Parts: sequence; structure tokens; C-alpha cells
Amino acid sequence: MTSIQNVTTTKFITVSNGVKLFYREAGSRNNPTFLLLHGFPSSSNQFRRLITLLAPRYHLLAPDLPGFGFTETPANYVHNFANLADTVDAFLESLEIKKFAIYIFDYGGPTGLRLALKRPNDILAIVSQNGNAYEEGFGGFWSFVHPLWKGTPSQAVRDEAAGNLLTIAATRFQYETGTPNIEVLDPAAWTLDQALLDRPGQKDIQLGLFIDYQNNIPLYPEFQRYFRESGVPILAIWGKNDVIFIPPGAEAFKRDSKTAQVKLIDAGHFALESSLEEIAGEIVAFFAKYRI
Repeated sequence: MTSIQNVTTTKFITVSNGVKLFYREAGSRNNPTFLLLHGFPSSSNQFRRLITLLAPRYHLLAPDLPGFGFTETPANYVHNFANLADTVDAFLESLEIKKFAIYIFDYGGPTGLRLALKRPNDILAIVSQNGNAYEEGFGGFWSFVHPLWKGTPSQAVRDEAAGNLLTIAATRFQYETGTPNIEVLDPAAWTLDQALLDRPGQKDIQLGLFIDYQNNIPLYPEFQRYFRESGVPILAIWGKNDVIFIPPGAEAFKRDSKTAQVKLIDAGHFALESSLEEIAGEIVAFFAKYRI
């Protein structure tokens, strides 16, 4: 019989900045908390199967970041990475979570690492699955984003970027590219992502986040200093075929962290969709090594 604590529940909580945050939770709060931060253009849905596997061992929390999934934001909310990190911080404060390990993927990377700078003594470990913190980690995909970083982008530049980044073809591309056997992928994943991406107002929110992503790069030296000075255990488990965040970004963790463990797997960007059991096994072994 499955313990009720291991069943994933879905909830909303309104945090201090007025965001009505949707999140998934499973596992006993007597176990170490593992915070899962998703990427573009997905939501906590990307962790739906990982949560089930890990719930017997850990307390899992997976919020939908503002602008994604089912989270609702007030009209005056500014969607940038500083505010995403502040919202996650407010979420943890609301739940009285003091110490936690963190899974960072894609947009969850700068969000989670900004959070780590705010709470450097609270992070038990970092699992980075294609969650970048180094300039050499940027792949060719970013050529579609760079025009947005040249001054104030014109409407024509914004429209071209939206056509390259916010369509069903672009969303599906992120799942399929680099996946050795695309038949293992569940099309429901990218279909849900796109349905939520197509809601009114989402185009401006998402283009705003792509424009703001450039403001994460000046923080990379701070992230790297945190790795060096904190000694936080790091598992960089990377889909080696990813064209968005490429393997040199994983290897670079070893430059600043004596504990960094790098594992390249035969997968693309959304590696959990094709390599769930392998990633879950590596996480369990990694946490056991550090008694988490």
C-alpha cells in the first residue's frame, strides 16, 4: 500500500508579494526537503514522475514559477529573475522551510542560484540538470535570443523572436532534439506547455524573461564564488546532447567546486522525459554520499 505521504498533492499558496503560487508536494516533512525548480517553457509538471520516485526518501516541493504553469500573479508583478527568486524565497518562508537541497534546470538555474546567494547557509546540495552558471554553457539555441539583448528591441525583433521561441514547433524541438529515442517522449508534456504558453499576456511575459536573462550573466562570478566558498555539494547531471545548455557548462563546475560531480548522459534538454530512472538513481546515490 502506498503511504499517503508519498502521494503527490497539488496546492496553491498566496505569498507575501501577492503571488498565488501553485505547487506540487510529496513525502514526509521529517525527511530532507528537495526543492525542484523547472525551466522554460514548462512548469512543475516536468517533475511529476521524479517526485513519485523520490517521495519515499525526501520531502519534495515543486512550485510553478511566476509566468508558468498554474501560478497566478498580480497585475503589477514584474516578471524578471530577481523577482522569481524573491517569490521562491517567500514561498519557502511561508512553508517555514529552513534547509533544503535544490534541483536547478534551465530557468531554474539563475532562479535557484540567486536564491542561494540570499540564503547561502540553507542549501544542503545542488543538483544541476542543464542548469547553467558559466558562459561556456550557452549553446547555439541562444542565437535566437541575442537580438533581444541589443538595446531596446523593436517590435519587429520581438515578433521574430516570438516566432522562433514561443511556437509549438519551438517547444517540441526542445523536447525532441538530442533525445536518442523520441518514442519514449510523452507528447502531453509539450502540449500542456504550449497550451499554457498560448494564454493571453504570455507572449510579453516570456519575451520579457528572455530579455532579462542577460542580467543573470553578470552574476555568474558571484555564483561561482559561492560554489568555491560554500563548499556546497554539486551534482551536474547533464543531457549531453542539449543544444540550449551544452556540456562545457557542466564541466565548468569542477573549476570552482572541489565537490562537483559531473555526469553526462545520453539525453537532450528535457532529460527527465527520457532518462528518469538514471537521473533519479544518480540523485539518490549523490545524496547518500553526503548523508542528505
